[in-house]
Amino acid sequence: MKDTNLTGTLRTEDFGSAGSRRVLAAGRIPAVIYGKGKMDPVHITLEAKDFQNKLRHFSESTLLTIKIGRKNHSVLMKDFQENVMLGKILHVDFFEVTKGEVLRTHVSIVLHGNPDGAKFGGVLEQVTHEIEVECLPKDLPENIVVDVTKLGLNESIHVASLEVPEGVKILTNGDTTIASVKGVKEVIAAPETVETEVEGAEEAEADKE
Repeated sequence: MKDTNLTGTLRTEDFGSAGSRRVLAAGRIPAVIYGKGKMDPVHITLEAKDFQNKLRHFSESTLLTIKIGRKNHSVLMKDFQENVMLGKILHVDFFEVTKGEVLRTHVSIVLHGNPDGAKFGGVLEQVTHEIEVECLPKDLPENIVVDVTKLGLNESIHVASLEVPEGVKILTNGDTTIASVKGVKEVIAAPETVETEVEGAEEAEADKE
């Protein structure tokens, strides 16, 4: 079971870029917790190594708990800035959710199985990787698994056919394609056609001379 608990330290001053560099140099990551129009942003820092080790298990729909002092904050990770060259996280934005209050967010789509269409040369293509949902925090799924084993050649699965947990409402258009199995088309240039074009070009050059 993955660890979704983080420990933050309140940051009350030195919010500029120079301050952020000092935070990063100390082995921590500057972060902000926002709320739905009813709270001032809470500036914190996180232990860099701990966060980066856990980040690969997090998605936009992973409900996290950040402990700051004696208070626990239930949050969703909305965005983060990364130095790709160094492989380091530079800043994180969180959104605090309230128990019993409906929220909107995106949930990842995970395809499962090998489609029947693959037996006939088809290639599975995932078109949509996440959908928007509305639900209470307690009902928020980590992801939505879609079984594609019965998907035949030139067939598709759409949002309207998705099965989601009770209490979850899909906001994405039902006609949106999730995945499809497409036939492989091989285009082979005819050698005689190429040769004819070359011969024609050579004859034209000879006529000019």
